[in-house]
Amino acid sequence: MFETTERSWRYDHENQDQLVTLEQLRIFLAVAERQHVTRAAEALNLTQSAVSSAITTLEGRHGVALFDRVGRSIVLNRAGEVFLAEARKVLAQAQAAEAALADLSGLERGRLSIHASQTIASYWLPPRLTLFHAAHPGIEIDVAIGNTAQVARAVAEGDAEIGLVEGEVDDPVLSRSVIDEEQLSLVVAPLHPWASAHTSADHDLTKTAWVLREPGSGTRAAFEHMLAARHLSLSDLKIAMVLPGNEAVRSAVEAGAGAGVMSQTVARLGVARKALVEIAFDLPPRQFYLLRHKQRYRSRAGDAFLEMAKP
Repeated sequence: MFETTERSWRYDHENQDQLVTLEQLRIFLAVAERQHVTRAAEALNLTQSAVSSAITTLEGRHGVALFDRVGRSIVLNRAGEVFLAEARKVLAQAQAAEAALADLSGLERGRLSIHASQTIASYWLPPRLTLFHAAHPGIEIDVAIGNTAQVARAVAEGDAEIGLVEGEVDDPVLSRSVIDEEQLSLVVAPLHPWASAHTSADHDLTKTAWVLREPGSGTRAAFEHMLAARHLSLSDLKIAMVLPGNEAVRSAVEAGAGAGVMSQTVARLGVARKALVEIAFDLPPRQFYLLRHKQRYRSRAGDAFLEMAKP
């Protein structure tokens, strides 16, 4: 019996280089999400050669190609897609284990991962993070920005413990609660026909060009809900541009590309510079939602941050 155990140990010891490490999984995930070695290396603060070597070693060690090399591009293939799902699960479990250990030290050290949509991450979140860091300087805070759909996916897959979004989310594995709200603004450039009167009517919505956020954005979802309440849809409007960011939309509206609906906080700078005119229009407040996984481990750091973030 001892001999068998010894042989088993020796076999595992001699073949431990066959095991996949967490670092290799992190590197693989970064490359898979960006489909680009250089960008993954920049995000991980590693050299491009180190990232390339890790991927080559991972593929060579197990005899499986995870990416297709097309010219200078690298594209996740079917085997890579299957492995990606498992890699995310393992990294999420490792993160939960790390959080559980950190909780044993109270709030002296640890890590808190937050994913937030653009408006929240750019305007609502920073002052609250500053207060939390001042109270708990030993907690490392990791923040990533995406639209509502991307944030919800990150929480569902365990990439983030806390998600903060502006749009509604319907995912059975996530809990959702209102954490705050803000006012939306309808804005145009000073030379827009609506600017002189500072008012608009429902029928005017179909007679001007619009600049919108991308699908999946909470701002766009709120705008679509507003249209539906007036028995309209995006197909009834003249869509001039669809842009992937608050500042891009604000700049396009300032340049005269069309009307736009955006966070009042985002619009405020343009209005103050007289580059935008806010139009009196009945827009309901938009709620900010907190997303957490119903079953994954919830750290004391996460609970402490949310307690401090309450309005």
